[in-house]
Amino acid sequence: MKMRTETDSMGTVEIPEEMVYGASTQRAVNNFPISDRRFSRTMIEALGWVKWAAALTNQDLGKLDAKLAKAIAEAAQEAAQGKYDEHFVVDVFQTGSGTSTNMNANEVIANLANVKLGGKLGAKKPVHPNDHVNMGQSSNDVIPTAIHVATALGLQNRLLPALKVLGTSLDKKAAEFKSIIKIGRTHLQDATPITLGQEFSGYAAQIKKGIKRIEMALEDLKELAIGGTAVGTGINTHPDFAKKVCEKLSAKTKLKFFEAENHFEAQSAKDACLFASGALKTVAVSLMKIVNDLRWLSSGPRCAIFEIELPTLQAGSSIMPGKVNPVIPEALTQIAAQVIGNDAAITIGCQSGNFELNVMMPLIASNLLESIELLATGSQMLAEKCVDGIQANKKRCEELVEQSLAMVTSLAPVIGYDQSTKLAKEAFKNGETIREILTEKKILPKEKIDKLLDPKTMLTPQGD
Repeated sequence: MKMRTETDSMGTVEIPEEMVYGASTQRAVNNFPISDRRFSRTMIEALGWVKWAAALTNQDLGKLDAKLAKAIAEAAQEAAQGKYDEHFVVDVFQTGSGTSTNMNANEVIANLANVKLGGKLGAKKPVHPNDHVNMGQSSNDVIPTAIHVATALGLQNRLLPALKVLGTSLDKKAAEFKSIIKIGRTHLQDATPITLGQEFSGYAAQIKKGIKRIEMALEDLKELAIGGTAVGTGINTHPDFAKKVCEKLSAKTKLKFFEAENHFEAQSAKDACLFASGALKTVAVSLMKIVNDLRWLSSGPRCAIFEIELPTLQAGSSIMPGKVNPVIPEALTQIAAQVIGNDAAITIGCQSGNFELNVMMPLIASNLLESIELLATGSQMLAEKCVDGIQANKKRCEELVEQSLAMVTSLAPVIGYDQSTKLAKEAFKNGETIREILTEKKILPKEKIDKLLDPKTMLTPQGD
């Protein structure tokens, strides 16, 4: 491998010739050979747009030569669009401020700009990574800004559309199954009747509420730390810098970003990220409940509940011929578990705001963006490969309703709780239905029995 030698404040360092980053990035690569985790496409995109907006803003404010600003903005745009992702090489587990990743972006963009202007890689002229690309900025406000931009973009463009697809799929099934009466279950035991549509309406409502929570979190993320520089005071930047950067980012992303009301909070705390993670965890828990219900309801097909049938996607066993498993719901349970785990790590990360800076920002960013992507992909997959193809087993639903001892509940207002309990216990002991034991004992006329045990009368509150 051919190498080139570059220098920084710490001396010389060897860099692979084909890489467009610089000495600071190479030192980070050497210092943090920890994992194979790198920042996601969304985070690199956000960093690129922040640098793009900063260059154009510095030009507007008369701080940066127009020729240099144009080259920097073009290079930053190319980075944002993913043309140089292979040059963003720093491990997620790095310095807690994300300085290594900020310098990675500064060096890549500076080198690209210099080449555009006829210079060489590593020359640091006419564009310098610190003096020009990082002008008016610090890692301490750039990285939290990029985290907010990336997370907001992920929520707006990936997760919310996917959740809306899933919510629509569940709504359609709720409507399709509205007339299919089945037995309800509490504590995994038989309860009074419900419609399959009512059951699915609960799932749809969970997703709709999840969407509202995500939208609330999105609003907090639109507040950006940019302009606070090192510790929140805004040293070495123009008073109008932050406002103008936010305006440019808003125009580019179609999200209304604005300068932080308090820069000291914006850089030392990551509460907006924690709130967003909490909303993501809530969606994950909702999905875990929904898909576990789908697994139970489809269990069987002969020796369990089997009130619904899930789409058949693949063979379920390498040894049992003909076996089919609920593979999509099982994948979703694992996604949910990962998101819940990510939230725990984010919680610890957000606790690490020491004085004027949080020092676990790379971890927070990586886990937030992973959770968004997992939930977005998983929700779309659940809708298209599972929910849309669910079929109701109406005959099985009807059989189980008639067999349920909980049907005795409708008798309690007529014959009393104690006598109803005795009937249920006797029916269970003798292997009879409630209808059969009532008819056998002639406790009520047949017409009254049929009326009381009509499951349609048990689906909503009843008047006198």
